Amino acid sequence: MDSSPSSPNHHILSTDKEATAILWHLVLSAVNIPHRIDLADTTSNHTWQLWVAPHHELRATHELECYFIENKDWPPAPPTPNHDFVPLLQPPTLLLMGALLLFYSVTGTWEDHSFWFALGAGSSERILQHHEWWRLLTALTLHADAVHLLSNCLIGGWLVHFLCRLTGTGLGLFSLLLTAAGGNLINVLMRSTDHRFVGFSTAVFAVIGILAVLSYQGRGKITGSHFLIPFMAGAALLAALGSSGERTDLGAHLFGLLCGLANGQVLAREPLHSLRHSLLLQSLCFLLFLTLLVGSWWLALHAPLP
Repeated sequence: MDSSPSSPNHHILSTDKEATAILWHLVLSAVNIPHRIDLADTTSNHTWQLWVAPHHELRATHELECYFIENKDWPPAPPTPNHDFVPLLQPPTLLLMGALLLFYSVTGTWEDHSFWFALGAGSSERILQHHEWWRLLTALTLHADAVHLLSNCLIGGWLVHFLCRLTGTGLGLFSLLLTAAGGNLINVLMRSTDHRFVGFSTAVFAVIGILAVLSYQGRGKITGSHFLIPFMAGAALLAALGSSGERTDLGAHLFGLLCGLANGQVLAREPLHSLRHSLLLQSLCFLLFLTLLVGSWWLALHAPLP
């Protein structure tokens, strides 16, 4: 590399990296400083030497120092993929979806005379006026018909699997249960008349909200309008999957999504982000998940029929 017909004869820098020598050439060429870079072969390695005229030495050194100071942290390091976490146990996705299918074979479709739906279906009147709070959870396990069930299992099973891969099985299922219950509660509070609901779809949209945040949090600090990116991603899925159909409960889907976005912010931060590795935490959360779900049905089955 030579930018001057008269070869400069004052050696100022040496490097064993060709990329650095190329940078020297580009920087000095950009500011029109005559220079020469020679490759000196040695027995052990290659050395690139920078030569300039004596009266250009100070300026050449200054320009190179300024360039390397200004570009010290450039280009920025690519985000480190979040591959450091491996769940202690594989997510029991098939087991959970199988449990919903098995439970549907017992409860059947949504009929007024079914005591399962009479005791466990969501009802804003029964929840708010009779304090039957267990319905916020038991409603998640009931489905109106086979199409309703299969759509939730196919989409929800896939999403729950990836949630548990990111958070761990216990923490993922427990946080999902609380988030879905919160979405159902807000939906109930926003209704002015008695509203009845069943289905796992509130939990499905809660998972979408959580995953939207968790998948984005590893890309760097979220500032300004970047905070809206997970919300916009979740809103797009809400519009695509959860806003049409005769029996679609748009309120449950929307509030499930919003609660999921909020819970995702909690799960992405310390100390929960580091505590995912704790077997004690994962075991405790899984036991709480089972206790809340089974306990809710125990309360429902021991309550008087409405």
